[in-house]
Amino acid sequence: MTYHPKSEFIATMMERGFLADCTDYQGLDEAFSRGVVPAYIGFDATATSLHVGSLIQIMMLRWLQKTGHKPITLMGGGTTKVGDPSFRADERPLLGPEQIDANIAGIKQVFSAYLTYGDGDTDAMMINNAEWLDGLNYLDFLRDIGRHFSINRMLSFESVKSRLDREQSLSFLEFNYMILQAYDFLELNRRYGCLLQMGGSDQWGNIVNGIDLTRRVLDHEIYGLTSPLLTTSDGKKMGKSQAGAVWLNADMRSPYEFWQFWRNTTDADTGKFLKLYTELPVDECDRLGALAGSEINEAKIILANEVTTLLHGAEAARTAEATAREVFEKGGAGGDLPTLTLAADDVADGISIVQVIVKAGLAGSGKEAKRLIAENGAKLNDAPLTNAGLMLDAAALATPIKLSAGKKRHAMVEIG
Repeated sequence: MTYHPKSEFIATMMERGFLADCTDYQGLDEAFSRGVVPAYIGFDATATSLHVGSLIQIMMLRWLQKTGHKPITLMGGGTTKVGDPSFRADERPLLGPEQIDANIAGIKQVFSAYLTYGDGDTDAMMINNAEWLDGLNYLDFLRDIGRHFSINRMLSFESVKSRLDREQSLSFLEFNYMILQAYDFLELNRRYGCLLQMGGSDQWGNIVNGIDLTRRVLDHEIYGLTSPLLTTSDGKKMGKSQAGAVWLNADMRSPYEFWQFWRNTTDADTGKFLKLYTELPVDECDRLGALAGSEINEAKIILANEVTTLLHGAEAARTAEATAREVFEKGGAGGDLPTLTLAADDVADGISIVQVIVKAGLAGSGKEAKRLIAENGAKLNDAPLTNAGLMLDAAALATPIKLSAGKKRHAMVEIG
């Protein structure tokens, strides 16, 4: 794409790798150049924390605010009751209102680390779409909103087509999701003057729906912008690790484990991740990403420190780096390693080492833990662990033990 932006925000999105597509580059760029643009990204409250897969969107909102515009974090208190079918092979489990509210409270903690909320022109707003969805009258909604949607067109969207092509059930409940998301954009424009919806490229159809609906109902010009769906250089979906989802809340993923996830970035991804997930100048990201040999490891430590500082603070990043250096360079246990605390009842009759490895988050399943041991990838107190049938009792855990999976992932195990 050869468009040369005038606004700082669009220029930042392009040069740092955030931009996949836009409904109208020039129109949106001019809107950013004219004044403060309120823009939103929607987040469904399906868990008490977001994970690393959402971090690219959170960073887009952070850059939006840093360049003088107004971020809106839209919590899907209403749409979470329905479920987003986008590129899913199955229907999401439906949650009750109490669980949804608890999830939103947990997610708020993450946003507050990246955005400044308040009443100023460029202060962020957190809005729950239950504000307008919970009180909808079904017949009024069908008459005023439903008539603007073509079923033929909705069936052509990739998120729907992929489910139908695989002959997997797509419920009427989920099919309504895209209408509700389009209605969100209309209401945010009507109530708060929101001009832009951002999201992953899998949301393109939903975003375009909202733009079309708002033009038809309000005759307002609004815009959509998407980021690439990010995978790591080995083709894995961003946000997952061998131990499961990389959550952003500290009580679900410790700052040390979070730091370690970034330290374990592959060489090929380091430069790209520095541009997307840190605020280091682009030239510096390119320089660090081009390092080779052992020098690239220092670039990964900078990446881990910068990303961890943004989420958990500089002190947490320093502590994590110190712990890592103690573990990897000095062979120590490291006082800040993730710790699995077992109850005395858990070990009364002994507990298998395989179970402990899974509970400690060093393997996703018993099968994976056994393979780790068989391939000489597991260590117990820094000594090779070769017996997958090993049982641990209270005496074996009288003092904490250190378990390792490969060279980079470690955990302490103790009895509470």
